Amino acid sequence: MPKKVNHISEADHDIVTVAVAAAEAHTSGEIVTVVAAKSNDYDDVALVWASIIAFIAMSAIALFPEFFRGLYDRLTGGWGYELTANQWLGTVIAVGVIKWIAAWLILLWKPLRMALTPRTIKAQRVRARAIDLFKVGTEAKTSGRTGVLLYLSLKEHRADIVADEAIAAKVAPDVWGDAMNALIDRVRAGEPGAGMAAAVTQMGVVLAQHFPRGSKNPNELPDRLIEI
Repeated sequence: MPKKVNHISEADHDIVTVAVAAAEAHTSGEIVTVVAAKSNDYDDVALVWASIIAFIAMSAIALFPEFFRGLYDRLTGGWGYELTANQWLGTVIAVGVIKWIAAWLILLWKPLRMALTPRTIKAQRVRARAIDLFKVGTEAKTSGRTGVLLYLSLKEHRADIVADEAIAAKVAPDVWGDAMNALIDRVRAGEPGAGMAAAVTQMGVVLAQHFPRGSKNPNELPDRLIEI
C-alpha cells in the first residue's frame, strides 16, 4: 500500500542536494528541485460541490413536492398552516441556502476537499504551479538556457518536470518518463527524498547525453532542495 508523505526531512534535503551535485558534474545542465505541501487550496472546487449539493436538494423538493409537504405536516404534527406558493418557494430557496452553507462548512476540512477534487484538476493545478515556479526561479537563469525544474507536490501526489528552452528543443517530454517513474515509486514507499534523488539521477543521464559538461561549467542555480 502507498504510504502517506506529508513532509520532507533534513535527511531528504541532504540526499537530494548530493544527487543534484552529482548529476550536474557530468552536464552543463542545471537541475532545480522544489517540493511543496500542496499546489492549490481548491476553493473553487469547494464552491462547485456546495452549489451542486444545494441544487440537488432544491431539485428534490421541486420534483417530489408531495413527499416534502407530507414531511412538513409530520414535523408540525399536522398543525402547520398551508403554505402559499410564494411561501413554498421561499422555503425551497431557504433549504438550498442552508444546504450550501452546510456543505461549504464541511468542505473547509481540507482533506475532504482534496479527496473530492478530480484527478485531472489536481494534475492541471500541479502543472500550472510547476510552470509558475519554473518561470520565477529557473527559466532563462542560465547562460545556455539549460535549466530544468523537478517539482513534487505532496498533497496531490503529483510531480512534474519543466525544462528551459534549449533543453525542451532537444528532449521530448516523454523522455523524462524514467525519472518520473523512479520518483513516484520511492514516494509511494514513503521515501520522498530518495525518490527525488533517483529522479535527479535519471535526469542527469538525459542531460549528459544532450548537454555534456564543458570546459566552463559554472554552477548557476542552487543545488539544494527548495521547500515551499
